[in-house]
Amino acid sequence: MSAHHLSQFEAIVGPAYCLTDAGEMPDFTTDYRKIYVGRAMAVVRPAHTQQVSDVMRYCHQNDITVVPQGGNTSLLGGAVPAVDRYDLPCVVLSLARLNRVLSIDTTNNTMLVEAGVTLNDAREAAGSEQRLFPLRIGSEGTCQIGGNLSTNAGGTAVLRYGNMRDLVLGLEVVLPDGAIWNGLRALRGDNAGYDLKHVFIGSEGTLGIINAAVLKLFPQPRSTSTALLATKDPESAVALLSHLKSRLGNDITAFELISAPALELVLAHMNPGESLFRAHHDWMILIEVVSNLPQTDADEAFQGALNDTYESGLVLDALLASSESAARRFWQLREEISDAQTRTGGSVRCDISVPLSAIPEFILEASAQVLRIEPRTRMVIYGHLGDGNVHFNPLRPADMPAADFMAANSKRITQVVDDLAMSMDGSISAEHGVGVAKRDELLQVKSEPELLICWRIKKALDPKGLLNPGKVLPVLRSATGSIA
Repeated sequence: MSAHHLSQFEAIVGPAYCLTDAGEMPDFTTDYRKIYVGRAMAVVRPAHTQQVSDVMRYCHQNDITVVPQGGNTSLLGGAVPAVDRYDLPCVVLSLARLNRVLSIDTTNNTMLVEAGVTLNDAREAAGSEQRLFPLRIGSEGTCQIGGNLSTNAGGTAVLRYGNMRDLVLGLEVVLPDGAIWNGLRALRGDNAGYDLKHVFIGSEGTLGIINAAVLKLFPQPRSTSTALLATKDPESAVALLSHLKSRLGNDITAFELISAPALELVLAHMNPGESLFRAHHDWMILIEVVSNLPQTDADEAFQGALNDTYESGLVLDALLASSESAARRFWQLREEISDAQTRTGGSVRCDISVPLSAIPEFILEASAQVLRIEPRTRMVIYGHLGDGNVHFNPLRPADMPAADFMAANSKRITQVVDDLAMSMDGSISAEHGVGVAKRDELLQVKSEPELLICWRIKKALDPKGLLNPGKVLPVLRSATGSIA
């Protein structure tokens, strides 16, 4: 039966683009963190929308599950076959070959791209036309636009530009039965009925396969000012943000909180023994300000805004990027935090959001609760302070094996951290999505009516449950058994 299916997929995409070799499959069936390992009969790599449609139609007719995949950078197991769903044959549908930037309209400030275009390539294409696509995340060289949309990616510029949902105008989507919805409209004003693109953004490939998108572009700023600041604590950081916003307004693009253990972890890998500041500081802020002023004037305004923060104690020390390469160096330190944890092992990845005013209390209380579980835990805390998104990632003690720490503490730490975030009117997933890792936790943080609405949407679009099964939606049960 599998051989027959494979011959049909080969007829659609070509034999070279239907992968079955055991040496190639792990790249597509193992998640980025090497935690989730699934199974698939093949990796099918279509080249255009019609091939995606033909694959989906065949799978729908033959009850084959499909896992859509972009750059496979998910941290929660959302882009590989679910380990608990081996009851049906499965294929991974890679969008990597749909990698064209189709057009850039500098009058409308829009860009039409296929789903397999990497974020870095999209940003560079916009830059070649003196335009900015502002989404920026650490995996931009690997992650793809389709995946960014399916997880509603956020990143370091959300403070000014919003997340992926705010950066898209139109989509093209292949539905589970192979039907194609062409919603590639480049309109900023379109109030004609339901806005269907928002059904698919953030759905993690469970409702349809995004094949192309119309993205918003912005004028390139004339200047960028970047600094790494030392501050006393998260409370001071929140006050600092408020002060700088009153002086600089929306010119603040990024305001990233970094704990000392997070920075030390990166430096230990990149340049052991390096010390950025003359003294040790428990908390740092990476700030970026963009402007239409000439660079000299922008730097003067930025430094002027910082001056009185020293007297008030909001800033203890500052390293100003004097060149583009220095700014890139600061950003490299920030963006390497995630990979540094992966290399070290034993990091509990909590991706929460709370109201900005609650961040200091959350960090203080969450840290205390984690340290009561394991007093030697290294508190790797960082994230997009300006929009309330904290990556709260307790890391194993240096002398404890990663597997031992995770086995003993991962579930307990996740529970106390997520419970605390919810008690503060927050969320257990600010930008990483749900995938497999957070799926069942939704039973505790989402109401039954809310989950039922989600299931009704899922069953309306994917009645056979073949598209990315086992992701995002937990099974609801009543006294008589499963109800969704």
